[in-house]
Amino acid sequence: MISTKVKLLLIGLSMPFILQAQTTKQLSLQEAVDLGIANSKNLKLSQQKIDEAVAKLATVKDNALPTATVSFMYNHAEIPTNTLKIGEGNPIHLPNRADAFVGTAAVQELVYGGGKLKYAQESTKLLKELAVLDADKNKEEVSYAVVNGYFSLYKLLQSKKVVAQNLTAIAKQLKQAQRFYDQGLVTKNDVLRFQLQQANISLTEMEIENNRKIVNYNLDILLGLPENTDIEIKGADDTLPQLNSLSNYLSAAMANRQELQQLGLQHKVADYNIKSIKANMLPTVGLGANLYYVNPSGNFFPSSQQYLMPITLGANISWNIASIWTNKNKVAEAKVQQLEIDTQKDILTDNVKTELNRNYQNYQLAVQKIAVLETSIAQANENDRLLESKYQNNIASAIDRIDAETLLYQAKINLELAKADAKLAYYTLLKSTGRISQYN
Repeated sequence: MISTKVKLLLIGLSMPFILQAQTTKQLSLQEAVDLGIANSKNLKLSQQKIDEAVAKLATVKDNALPTATVSFMYNHAEIPTNTLKIGEGNPIHLPNRADAFVGTAAVQELVYGGGKLKYAQESTKLLKELAVLDADKNKEEVSYAVVNGYFSLYKLLQSKKVVAQNLTAIAKQLKQAQRFYDQGLVTKNDVLRFQLQQANISLTEMEIENNRKIVNYNLDILLGLPENTDIEIKGADDTLPQLNSLSNYLSAAMANRQELQQLGLQHKVADYNIKSIKANMLPTVGLGANLYYVNPSGNFFPSSQQYLMPITLGANISWNIASIWTNKNKVAEAKVQQLEIDTQKDILTDNVKTELNRNYQNYQLAVQKIAVLETSIAQANENDRLLESKYQNNIASAIDRIDAETLLYQAKINLELAKADAKLAYYTLLKSTGRISQYN
C-alpha cells in the first residue's frame, strides 16, 4: 500500500497541473462578447443612468399631483397688564394668561399651467430614451473592444504555431547540416548559419509569447475573468462572411446608429423646450381648499361653541403679462439651438457614410489579400521544395536554403495575420452600422 506521505507528495506534485487546467478557458467569439457585456463596469454605469432617468420621470409625474399641507400650532400667552381702557369707554379686561390651538389643512391643484407639466413629462421621457441609447452605444463599444482583443490574441496564437513549426523544421535542417559537415559535404559556416537562424526564430517566439501574455491579461480584465486565465480561441478560423451591398449597410447605419438616433431625440427635446417657453406666456389656473381649526378656549378638547372650523374653497388665475414681450428672445434662442442639433445630425450623417464606405472597402481589400497570400504560399512551398532538393544534392548554398524556408514561414504567418485582420475588418464594418452585437 502507498503511504500517506507518498500520497501527499503525489498530490503536491500534481497540483501545478491541476491549477493549470483550472486556469485555461476555451472561448468562442460570441461567448467572449457575452462575458464582456455581462462584466462591463461601463455598462453597469449606463444602467444606473437609465435608472436615474426613470426616477426623474417619476418625479416629474409627481409634479402633476395635488399638493396638500397640514399644520397644528399651540400658543400660550402670559398677560401681566390685562386691562385696556380707550377714551371714555368701559375698560377691557383680559385674562392673566391665555392658551390657543390653531390648525390648518390645505389642498392645492394646478388645473392649467399652459401645458408646461405635459411638456416636462414628454421631455423627460425622451431623456430616458437618450440614456437607453447611450447604454446601447456603450454596449457596441464594449463588444468591439472584446472583438479587437479576441482577434489580437488569435493573431499571436496563430503566429506562435507557425513559429513552432518553423523551429521544428530548422532543427531538422540543422541536424542535416551537421551530418553533411561530418561527411565533409558542407563547411562549418553552413552549420553556423542554421544555428543563427534557429536563434533568431527563438527570439521571435519569445517576443510573440510576451505579447500573448500582455494581450491575454488585458482580455481577462475586459471579460471579468481571473487574471491568470489562459484563453484558448475557439472557432475564429470559420469561413469569412459574404458582403451585402454597400447600400444595405448604409441603410442599416442610418436606422441603427445610436448617435443619429440620439440627435433625433435631442431635436424632439428642443421642440418641447420651445413649447414650454411659449407656455410661460399663458395664464395659469388653480383650485384650492382650506380647513381651519381655531380653539382659543385653552382646552385641548373644548366643549361645543368654544372653537371655530371654517372651510374655504377658492380658485386663482394668474398671468405674467410681461412674458408676452420678454419671452420672444428666449423662443428665438431655443429655435437656434434646435437648428444646431439638426446641423450636427447632418454632419454626423456624412461622417457615418464616409466611415462605413471606408470600412466596406477595407474588408474587400482584406479578403483580396488572403487570396494573394494563399497563392504566394503555394509558390513559397514549391520554391522551398526545390531549394531543399538542391541543398541535399549540394547544388544550392545554405543561404539559399535558409532564405527559401524563411520566405515560406513568413508567408504562412502573413496569411494567418491576414485572416484575422479580415475578420476584424468585418466586425469593424458591422460596428459602423451600429449593430455589431447582433451579428456575432
